[in-house]
Amino acid sequence: MARTVRFHEYGGPEVLRLEDVEVGDPGPGELLIRVDAIGLNRAEGLFRGDHYIEPVKEFPARLGTEAAGVVEAVGARVTGFEIGQSVSVVPAFSMNDYGVYAERAIVPAAAVVHRPDGLDAVAGAAVWMPYLTAYGALVDVGGMRAGDTVVLTAASSSVGLAAIQIARRVGAVPIATTRSSAKKDALLKAGAAEVIVTGEEDIADRVRGLTGGRGAEFVFDAVAGPGVVDLARAVAPGGTLFLYGALSGEATPYPGFDLGMPALNMRTYTVTRELTADPERLRRAEAFVSSGLRTGAFQPVVDRTFALDEIVEAHRYMEAGAQVGKIVVTVDH
Repeated sequence: MARTVRFHEYGGPEVLRLEDVEVGDPGPGELLIRVDAIGLNRAEGLFRGDHYIEPVKEFPARLGTEAAGVVEAVGARVTGFEIGQSVSVVPAFSMNDYGVYAERAIVPAAAVVHRPDGLDAVAGAAVWMPYLTAYGALVDVGGMRAGDTVVLTAASSSVGLAAIQIARRVGAVPIATTRSSAKKDALLKAGAAEVIVTGEEDIADRVRGLTGGRGAEFVFDAVAGPGVVDLARAVAPGGTLFLYGALSGEATPYPGFDLGMPALNMRTYTVTRELTADPERLRRAEAFVSSGLRTGAFQPVVDRTFALDEIVEAHRYMEAGAQVGKIVVTVDH
């Protein structure tokens, strides 16, 4: 038996329950992981509240796609992993099929990567979703390179901070946005070349002023909704507006023709349905992120940790949106 977080109905953080659940043995293509740390993501709050891209198929339901731990058992037809190895689980499966909010969890081996030397469990649970999401959209799909400018909304999130570091590593210029000035200094310290306070400044005017009137080659947006109209005005001709989140909860228009900008590229990006679903793309992404960790170019930012029995409080904190970086839940054994 393993303490496991489940929920029996849709709702707020209070529906989460810590229950003893039989784990069983890993099947073909699976690993049993002793979970030492869990990375929290907004997708889990959306799934819990019936606002995610897929509904819960059956209650009680599980949560979690990102964790760090140690291999305890190896299923049939799994190669490249041994008992006792330190690993991380990356978002590469449906929460209807697996969940890592637990002391022990069975996961598909295809969603597990070797944890680089020197990376502890907390960092190992904080690194992969943010860096894979930012790399996947901006580098793997977008081809971001030296000299490009990228505008980042929700820049104090773990993905936003990872995107700042990735932009710096390839020689691009990261411009962070924030709704108030409270996080401005933290974003500059994190490596943003400039910070735009959207509650006080016109984002398009400021971006064009910073780029000599050209605009940004990329806008990487976690909010979506009506605000994409203003963001589109900040995109350079032929540039790309990536939507990787929908925090606004509102309908998202396509602003290209209204702005007289037929050269605007606008696309969604979902890491679990693109990069981590393709073994070769995931292999390249893992190599890119691991090399950045080894050189120190990438340093995952952890805002706060909670214990597993504080999962309700951890979700409430995540929904408050005051964090700068990743929220991680630790698991004592």
